[in-house]
Amino acid sequence: MNQDLNQKPLVIAGTFMGIGLGGFFDGILFHQLLQIHNMLSAKFPKTSIANMEINMFWDGLFHSLTYTMTLIGLGLLWKCGARRDVPWSGKTFLGAYFLGWGLFNFVEGIIDHHILNIHHVLESHGQSMFDYLFLASGLILILGGWMAIRSARTDGAQPRGDFASR
Repeated sequence: MNQDLNQKPLVIAGTFMGIGLGGFFDGILFHQLLQIHNMLSAKFPKTSIANMEINMFWDGLFHSLTYTMTLIGLGLLWKCGARRDVPWSGKTFLGAYFLGWGLFNFVEGIIDHHILNIHHVLESHGQSMFDYLFLASGLILILGGWMAIRSARTDGAQPRGDFASR
C-alpha cells in the first residue's frame, strides 16, 4: 500500500459495521426466525407470557445496540469517503467487516453464554458444544478478517484522485 495512505479509518468503520450487522444476523436468525433462544432465555424461559415479554424487551435493547453500532460504522464509512488518504479498498473493508462480526460472536459468546449464562445458542441444550462452535466461528471470522486486512496492505491501493474532494 502506498505510504501516504491510511487504512486505519476504513478498518475501524468496517469493524463497527461488522459488530452491528453481525449482531443483527444473530438476532434475526436465532432470536426471531429460528426462535432457539432470546436475550435472557436461560433466566426467563419461554414458559409464560410474562417471560416472553421480558425476553422481547431485552431483544429490543439488543437490536437497539446493534443498530447503533451499524449507524456508527456507516457514519465512519461516510467520513472515509471524504478522505483522500484512506484507500477505497473492498478487501480492507470486508476484512474489517468480518473482523467485527467475529469480535461480536466471540465477545457476546464469552459474556452471554459463559460468564453471565443468560442464554445459549440452543437453549434447549443449555451450555453445549453449540456455544463452543459459536466461539470458534468468532475466532475464524476474526482470523479471516485480520488476514484480509493484512493482505490488503500490499494490494497496490492508490490514492483516489479528485473524486474524494468533491
